[in-house]
Amino acid sequence: MESLELAKKIAAILDAKKATDIRVIEIKGVSGLGDYFVLASGSNTTLTKALSDELEEKLAEIGIQAKRIEGYQSATWILLDYYDVIVHIFYSETRQFYSLERLWADCRQVDISDVIKEN
Repeated sequence: MESLELAKKIAAILDAKKATDIRVIEIKGVSGLGDYFVLASGSNTTLTKALSDELEEKLAEIGIQAKRIEGYQSATWILLDYYDVIVHIFYSETRQFYSLERLWADCRQVDISDVIKEN
């Protein structure tokens, strides 16, 4: 699966599980970390864990495993590393504090309106 296709699939899975403020940022060519960041928020730590669990389960069903998962215990910022796609699931207040969109403002935001219901 190509990295853009995976990023969009991740966005769709998170949207279906009620994540909010979902964004896909293309970091390819700007950073060696990967090709895309997927950012999403949950209104509480229980939801951030549920979003992470759902994503792991749905991707495992199609044979995709995370290389690394960080922050699951605190659940205020869970990072799932899918090699070329890095997923950041935030508790809403934590996302506002770190403001990754501002830090990566020079990068292109990918239009995901074809895979999610919220804007």
